[in-house]
Amino acid sequence: MRRTKFGFLCLVLIITLCLCCACTARNARQDGIAYRIYYVSNDETKIVEREYVSETTDTEALLLEMLGQLAAVPEKMEYETPLAAEISVIGHTLDSGLLTLDFDKNYKSLYGIREILLRASVVRTVTQLPGVERVAFTVEGEQLTDKTGTAVGIMAADTFIENAGNEINAYEKVNLRLYFANEKGDRLVEENRRNVVYNSNISLEKLVVEKLVEGPAVTGAYPTINPATKIISVTVQDGTCYVNLNNDFLSQPYNVLSDVTIYSITNSLVELPNVNRVQISIDGETNLSYRENMSLNTVYERNLDLLESGTAQ
Repeated sequence: MRRTKFGFLCLVLIITLCLCCACTARNARQDGIAYRIYYVSNDETKIVEREYVSETTDTEALLLEMLGQLAAVPEKMEYETPLAAEISVIGHTLDSGLLTLDFDKNYKSLYGIREILLRASVVRTVTQLPGVERVAFTVEGEQLTDKTGTAVGIMAADTFIENAGNEINAYEKVNLRLYFANEKGDRLVEENRRNVVYNSNISLEKLVVEKLVEGPAVTGAYPTINPATKIISVTVQDGTCYVNLNNDFLSQPYNVLSDVTIYSITNSLVELPNVNRVQISIDGETNLSYRENMSLNTVYERNLDLLESGTAQ
C-alpha cells in the first residue's frame, strides 16, 4: 500500500513539473513577439520562412536585429542568407512609413531571379516592423534600377505576389532552345539554354520572347531584336502563337537581315511542343511589313535553311 501511494505521489510530482516547465516555456515565449524571417532557398527558386521571436520593441533596434538575421549563416545550411557577406546595408532612413535601405556597390553584382528573391526576402521581413509600410532600395545613395535602367520603385509585401494570387515562390526551371544571329547577321545560330529559372505564372511562349529580346547569353551568338521592344501579349491558339509587340520592334539597331529576325522568333517558339506556327503583330496590327520585305500578314513556320552549322556555346 505504501509503495502504491509513493508511486502515485511520484507520478503527481512528475506531471506537476511538466506543467510548470510548459508554463515557463509559454510565458518565455509570450515575453517576445514572433516574426517571420524570409530566406532564399538553396536552389534559388523561392523564398522560405523561419519563425524568429524577439523581445525588442524599439523599431530602430529591431530593424538592425532583423537585418542581422538576414545576414546570419544558418547552422544547417538549409537555405541561403539574402544578405550574403559581400552585400551590405550601409545606411537606412524611416520616414512616414517608408523605409529606405542603402546598399553598397556590390549589390549591382546581383541579377535575375537571385536579385528579385533578395528583394522579396528583405521587404517581406522588414515590413513586419511597426511603422514600416513600404520599402525602397538605393545603391550608394542612387535609386535602384533594373538592367534596362528602369527604376525599381517603392515596394511592399504584396509587391511579390502575382495578380492571380500566386506568390513569388512559383518558380520552375526549363531548358530552352533559342535562335540568334551569327556575327554577320545573315544566318541563325542555335543556343541551348539549360535550367532557365522562370516565374511559372507566365507562359513559356512569353518567356521565349523575353529571352530573345534580352539577347544571347553565349559567345558566337548575336541579338536579333531591338532591346527596346516591349511585349504586349503572347498567346497560343490551335497551334499558332500570336506575338504582339510594340512599334520599337520595327526599328533594328543591329546589322541583321530581316528574315533572320523573323525566323529567330519563329524557330525559337516552334521548339515548344504546342506551337507549330507564329504570327507577329505590331500594336495588334498585322497589315504591315517588317523592314519592307517580311509581311506580318504571313503566318510563319519553322525554317532551318537559315541555320548555320554548329551550335553557339
